[in-house]
Order: sequence, then structure tokens, then C-alpha cells
Amino acid sequence: MTETRLRFPPSPTGYLHIGGARTALYNWLYAKKTGGKLILRIEDTDTERSTQESIQGIIDGLEWLGIDFDEGPYFQTEFSADHKAAAERLLAEGKAYKCFCTKEELDAKREAALAAKQNLGYDGTCAGLSEEEINAKEAAGIPYVIRFRVPEGDRRIGYDDKILGRIECDIKEVDDFVIVRSNGKPLYLLCNVVDDIRDRISHVVRGQDHMTNTIKQILLYEALEAPVPVFAHMPLTLDTKKAKISKRSHGEIVAVQFYRDKGFLPWAFNNFLVLLGWSAGDDKEFYTKEELIEAFTLERINKSSSVFNYNKGDAKFFTDPKAIAINEHYLRTMDITELGELVKVELKAEGLWDEAYAGEKQQWYHHTLDMIRDRFHTLKDFTSRGRAYFADDFDVEEKPLKKNVLKYEELKEWFPMLADRFEQLSDFNLEETERVARELADELEIKPGIIINGMRTVVTGQLAGPSMFDILVTIGQERVVRRLREVAKLYPA
Repeated sequence: MTETRLRFPPSPTGYLHIGGARTALYNWLYAKKTGGKLILRIEDTDTERSTQESIQGIIDGLEWLGIDFDEGPYFQTEFSADHKAAAERLLAEGKAYKCFCTKEELDAKREAALAAKQNLGYDGTCAGLSEEEINAKEAAGIPYVIRFRVPEGDRRIGYDDKILGRIECDIKEVDDFVIVRSNGKPLYLLCNVVDDIRDRISHVVRGQDHMTNTIKQILLYEALEAPVPVFAHMPLTLDTKKAKISKRSHGEIVAVQFYRDKGFLPWAFNNFLVLLGWSAGDDKEFYTKEELIEAFTLERINKSSSVFNYNKGDAKFFTDPKAIAINEHYLRTMDITELGELVKVELKAEGLWDEAYAGEKQQWYHHTLDMIRDRFHTLKDFTSRGRAYFADDFDVEEKPLKKNVLKYEELKEWFPMLADRFEQLSDFNLEETERVARELADELEIKPGIIINGMRTVVTGQLAGPSMFDILVTIGQERVVRRLREVAKLYPA
């Protein structure tokens, strides 16, 4: 049985786009499913836009996602001699020819064909030039491109797309196409085929935007006497207005690095990406890596475009709500030790990490993470919304400040009283802290909620969260007493 070999060939003109990441993921899954190989090939022929920074950005994005490759990265520019040799071979075998038609001549023919409502394809003017005519034009310094000579005859050419089914057309509908520019550089159309032949690619899984090339590339495979790979063309990912998602239109929201920097979990984002155009045919949403590899098939990729449900300026959702929901699920259900290692990175970046969290305070650390993670969306929440558990310099949200603190001027007196009573407790536990708080409310003849909700805001800076008394015990007696005593600083001077 022939080894399954797939490739991910990004053009390094910026960051790793989520559409590209989805393509890489589908290729990776199919390689894993079939015991095959995934090759990373950087198509860096656009020398002006292919910067080292962009190349590294793609590699970093793949590494963050955990999409590993078995070979590469190879760089297309390193094989330019192969591309030119293929073009020369096609010329020598009469399967391609030199075309000296100028742009002005081609434009004029196009205008005439439009006016006459005729076929707009190349009319083959240079296809029958004699060797003497070719030599004379070259001697005169007339520039030329190299065109592939599409075979004549009655034939339908096509392929069985693993996603879209049978795709074919009459070969007469394909005009002789350019494979080498007038500057001597082979076009992507040819380079891509030559690279895939050299890398022994068995399956080409790519976006539908490449379908315009496929029939022509099949002709090139045949002309170069190479096996034609299996093709699978994925529908594109569109925005809510049915436009293709892009950096130009949508900005950083379509970059994989955006999600890494926002604190998403790599596998959670993979889980989101795979569902952006694929399903196993049931309602299952969450997969382990092993489950997804087992379930994945090319045939189950949707035939219609997927929608990236992002609305710019949405105050509630900074990206597709499904991406956030999937990330929340993994954040709340993953092994606490594994989560602890991820949060450690965030705490270190903010200068909040205490080595005791890996030693004598590890149990407290894991308990705290487990207690607060239910309301968090990303890893960044542990150092922002959860900052009060690890440091005293936390922000107090405006809404709970107005609702639970500033509304009650008397808290400037009541909370220091409560702090004194908490400080006297020999056992700072759930029962005792709740008893003391409720007793004070009774003495003051106020609702317990005024004390409890005010404490939540003063102690954590948040409107909601775990049980208030769980919070008190977790944050600890000394910190709670200090924060309650400093309540006056929250009021306008």
C-alpha cells in the first residue's frame, strides 16, 4: 500500500491565518488517521513579502496548536532549479511552447472576443511557430512566456474530489496556459505540481479557492508522467456577511497568534477549528486528540462554506462565541495539575508567581484554581479577574463598586468593625466567617447581602464568583482583614 503523504504549503506573507490553520489541522488529522506523513513546505517565492518573521510566525503558530510535521520545513525557493528543469522538459517534449504575444496584443484579442461573444481563451497564435520563427524572435530580443500545450481531442478531464464528488470538464474548455513568466520564473501552478511530485504527495487537501488550478495541474501531472494525487477541496470560511475572512477585512482576529496571546488553550482552539466545517454526523462537540483522529474523515467535511461568527465591536464576544464556549469547557474540565502549569506561565509573566505554589502551597494553589475557573473564559482571566487571589494590586470593577460599595457610605465604618472581628478568630473557617458577618448585619439591622456583596467587591473586585465565605477562607485571614480595613480608599476623596 502506498504511504499516505500530505503537505501544508503556506505562503509566508504574515501570521498563521485561522483558515490556513484549519487546512493544516485537517491535513494533520488525515495523516495521523492513516499512519501517513505530513510535510511542511514554505512557498516563499514571493521574496518581497516572505520575511523571516512571517516564516517564524507560521512555525510558531503550528507549534502552539500542536500540529507537528514529519518532514520539513522545506522552502520552495530552494528547488527553483527543479521547477525550471520541468519547464525545459515540457518544452523539449513539445508539451509546452514559447509564446511571444505581448500584453497589448492579448488585451486586444480579448476585447475582440468579448465583442464577438467568443471564447476568451488564448487562440494559439504561437503554438505553431517554426523553429526558425522562434529563433528569429529570440534573436530580436522579444520577450516570451512559456505556455503549456493542452492536448487536443475529444476528452473529458476531471477528478473525484473526496469532499465535493466528481469534478470534470471538456478538455476543449481549457486553453493553453502560462507556466513560466517572461522573466524566466515558473508560476505557482507548475512549482506546486513539481514540488508535490518530488515530495511524493498522495493527497492534496486544500481550500476551494485553489480549484481553478486543479484541472490544469492534473494535465501537468500527466505531462510529467507522474501519479495524480487524490484531491479534497474544502469550502472556505466566511464571515457573517458571507465574505471570506481575511487580515485586511478582519484584522488580528483571524490570526492564530491572537488566540495564543488571549489565553486560549491550544487543543480547545483545535477543537473549535475542526468543527468549523466538519462534523462526525452526530451532536458531539468535544473530542480528545485520540477521539478526533479516530473520528475524522475527509468525506465528512461540509460541502458548504462555514461561518466564522464574529461581529466587530460586539461588547460581549470578542470573537466567535463558539470558540469562547469550547475554551471555557476545557478550562473548567481539564486536569487541575495540567491547568496549574498553564496558569503558572501567566502568573510568571505578570510577576505573580510564588515558588511556594509548586511546593508547600501547591494544594492551596490547585484548590484556588479549581474554585475560580468556573466563571473564566481564558487563561488570561486568572491574572485579571482572578488577580485578587494572588496579589493585592487588583482592579475593582466599576459596576459592583457602584452597586455594592459606593451606594453604602456606612461601609467605611462597618468593614473596619468586621475586620476587627475577623482578626480575632482563632479558626478562620467557613462557618465562623459566615457567623461573624451575619451577626454584624443583625446588630446593624441591615440585610446580610449588604455586608456579603460589599465584601465580595472589596476583597475580589468582582461582581460575582464562588461562595463568598469560600473566597474569604481561600484568600486568607490576613489579606481579608487588610482589605476590609482599607475600604475607605475606594470612595471619592
